[in-house]
Amino acid sequence: MMETSKNEQLRPGLWDTVNERYPGSMIKKDDFIPLAPLKKPIRESKLAFISTSGVQLKGTLPFDTVHPIGDYTYRKVPSSSKPADLEIHQLKYPTVGANRDINVIYPIERLQELAEGGVIGGLTENFFSFIGYNMDPDKLEETLAENIADAVVKEHADIALLAPA
Repeated sequence: MMETSKNEQLRPGLWDTVNERYPGSMIKKDDFIPLAPLKKPIRESKLAFISTSGVQLKGTLPFDTVHPIGDYTYRKVPSSSKPADLEIHQLKYPTVGANRDINVIYPIERLQELAEGGVIGGLTENFFSFIGYNMDPDKLEETLAENIADAVVKEHADIALLAPA
């Protein structure tokens, strides 16, 4: 496990990187976000998965992929889902590979295998997915991020894995 100090961030300069890659976004985030230390070993921890992939259960309300400033909602995806139960609602990245094997962007089977093999203590009942195209950073933080954080707490997660698509 990587050792970190209380003053270290996993990705210092993240917002600068986002602004370089996406000119015009002009996202500013000066708050220091400390890393959270593990409270127990990973093999005893219940994991929540959070993804910007736009993956959701088939037949559920699709994300609004054409709104000019984004969709600030998320979908619960049961962690017991099979790839055949899932679909992708996303226009901002190519989904050809992910449509062949959803684990490319939403590693649900790999996480299930880690739990079954005892590498992690288990999975929360639900995982969480949203679309990453959101152009209002304050709304993203104050609405979407807060709502997902509350949902993760309600799932009694010990750790959370966040993965961009």
